[in-house]
Amino acid sequence: MAAMTSTARPLLNRRLAEFGTTIFAEMSALAVATGSINLGQGFPDTDGPEEVREAAVRALRDGRGNQYPPGPGVPELRTAIAAHQERRYGLSYDPDTEVLVTAGATEAIAAALLALLEPGDEVVALEPYYDSYAASIALAGGRRVPVTLRPHEGSFRLDLDELRAAVTDRTRLLLVNTPHNPTGTVLTRAELAAIADLAVERDLLVVTDEVYEHLVFDDAEHLPLATFPGMRERTVTIGSAGKTYSFTGWKVGWVTANGPLVSAVRTAKQYLTYVSAGPFQYAIAEALRLPDAYFDDFRADLQRKRDLLGDGLRAAGFEVYQPQGTYFITTDITPFGEKNAYAFCRALPERCGVVAIPNSVFYDDPDAGRSQVRFTFCKKDDVLHEAADRLRNLAP
Repeated sequence: MAAMTSTARPLLNRRLAEFGTTIFAEMSALAVATGSINLGQGFPDTDGPEEVREAAVRALRDGRGNQYPPGPGVPELRTAIAAHQERRYGLSYDPDTEVLVTAGATEAIAAALLALLEPGDEVVALEPYYDSYAASIALAGGRRVPVTLRPHEGSFRLDLDELRAAVTDRTRLLLVNTPHNPTGTVLTRAELAAIADLAVERDLLVVTDEVYEHLVFDDAEHLPLATFPGMRERTVTIGSAGKTYSFTGWKVGWVTANGPLVSAVRTAKQYLTYVSAGPFQYAIAEALRLPDAYFDDFRADLQRKRDLLGDGLRAAGFEVYQPQGTYFITTDITPFGEKNAYAFCRALPERCGVVAIPNSVFYDDPDAGRSQVRFTFCKKDDVLHEAADRLRNLAP
């Protein structure tokens, strides 16, 4: 006899009721179904450095990481992460107590929020925001309070007065992302200093997602929030290898923070994946020791790709917001006489064989980004040229 299923309440936890299939899964499936060029999901179509890939093969063959690695991450990687933070930013972390390896940045975000929030705590976050932020805050029982980055003179900017006004006595934590996905904004020194002053004044914790730290363009500079006065002891910094080394499938991320913060995050993290990516951890330890020339060349190549696609989008008729970092260009579809980004993106594969992401799904108030569409440029040149050619069919 079949077991009875109660229908007295929904099966899905009510905290997740507003969330369905991620927009990335939906649009990537649409790309496959229509044979379209996928400029929606941010993954490269070429692998990263050969020496890093060979390091993973060598670890596999040598039996390093094929069984459970240590919960905090293999010592070689934790040491390399600490050395990277010291060399690049002058931040000193103890690899044994102040570094934690995670299953990508997504797990790091979830573990940090689950660890640091109590039900009812408010989290001030910069929107539009990566979709896992909202879900992780909900899982922790927190309440998200958006502060919207708004278009201004061809890019997106943070209103510091709006940020300050969003903080209340219930605010526990600021969730900051720079370089910012999806807008490509890189927060300036003055903006970061103001965020730091606010966090210290109101005694707030800060979780800062810096996975695009090496992907900054033109005269922009990435400045870790933890380097500002009073911030090291209250900041959980999240990094990732996927975006920097073009191995997004390896899912190797990390947290750096002071000992008590890392201990709290590790407590939550151990009940999520526990451990992951054993052999890849050894490979990323080697990747973090690559010379500065690697990072410079990678950044220059991505900036060139940004300009290639940006020029193609402008020629097709889009309004383009020039990104200072990340893999992504945000555009506006108003010049086409259209205002519904979701409907536009659903129809785009059939209209011209290209997939993009509607930014409206990254806002609490979809109207704030209703006409914005995000494209990724971390693809081969011929793919970007072909996509630009196809998008010219949209020209009004």
